[in-house]
Order: sequence, then structure tokens, then C-alpha cells
Amino acid sequence: MGLIPEEQKQHLKAEFNEKLTNKVKLVMFTQENECPLCKETRELVEELGGLSDKIEVSVYDFGKDTEQAAVFGIDKVPAIVVWGEKDYGIRYYGLPFGYEFQTLFESLVNVSRRDSGLSEDTKAKIKAVDKPVHIQVFVTLTCPYCPIIASLAHRFAMESDLITAEVVDANEFPQVATRFNVFGVPKTVINEKVEFISVIPENVFIEHILAALKT
Repeated sequence: MGLIPEEQKQHLKAEFNEKLTNKVKLVMFTQENECPLCKETRELVEELGGLSDKIEVSVYDFGKDTEQAAVFGIDKVPAIVVWGEKDYGIRYYGLPFGYEFQTLFESLVNVSRRDSGLSEDTKAKIKAVDKPVHIQVFVTLTCPYCPIIASLAHRFAMESDLITAEVVDANEFPQVATRFNVFGVPKTVINEKVEFISVIPENVFIEHILAALKT
């Protein structure tokens, strides 16, 4: 039957047909003895690949395809990379379902269009980024506000080769969440120095990024 109901599949087909302009690849990492969410994540990614000829899917084994995992910097599974004509640094750790399906959908569309949708003022400020920036956004699948900040982080990654944006399911990776004291979501951590909880606007987010570079 699959994870996506048939009615929603038809809706997604129409949405992809309208909004996807260039090829976009979903690179998924699982493992040989799949964890429950690894299996479901792989199934979801493969279902999405069947809904549009513009979505390509590659699935790797985290334990066996170590070179590929190293290339993408993957350190846990399930993991998804959204790839366009290059690696934008967009990562999703966990199963992008529930409210978080919106995060994956928006990243697919933005990468396909090769357009982050950020304001010109924000893009100009991103040009000042001259050191690596590692953004982690901790989410849960039942949080209605999480996709807003998660998608925004992915859009920042599109604008700079120095920015990597990871969305992490706090429930799926409790050890990582504990390490960063995640007691509420969405929680964003930048370079392990600057952090904030809740949704903030684009112009405030970029200031946090620039502040992390100075810290």
C-alpha cells in the first residue's frame, strides 16, 4: 500500500508536474538490517521517486557504502540528501513524515527550481559568510511550526557552499538531542555556539548565523 495514500499521490503528482523544473535527486542512506524508520524512510523516498520523472532516487547502505557516506558527511541513519546540480548541503535525519513532509517537499521544489526564495538583502548578507557554518534544526513529526524553520535552514544552505543545514528528528536521535539540551522544538544550533528555540524570521536567522561566525 505504501506510506502515501493514493489520493495524496495524485495530488503530489500534479504539484510536482507544476512546480518541479529541473532534475532533483534524493540520496538516501539506510543500513542492511533496517531500523523501523530506515525502512519507512526508504519506502517514502522510493514512492516519491515514482511520482515524477524529475525526481531521481539513489539508496546506499551506511555500513557498506562507506565512501559515499564520507562524501556526504553522513554519520547516522536514516539520512536523506537533497541534491540538485550540486550538493547544496541539505540533510534530513529521520523520517520526513507528518508535519515534516512539508520540509522535504519544499526542499525538493526549491532545489529543482535552483532558487532558495530568500530575499535579496539576505542573499547579500550570506555573501559575508567566509567560514563553514553548520546548522542543526531539531524537530518532531508532530510539531506544526518546525517545518517553517527547518525549510528556512535548508534555503540558507542553498545560498552558500559553506553552509550545511541538517534537520534532525529529536525523537529518533535522542542521544544527539540530549547532547544539545533539546527540551523544546524547533531548536536550532549553529556551529554549536549560537542557539535558539522557536520560529524566527529570515532576517533574524541570518543575524544569528553571522553572530556564530564571530563567536
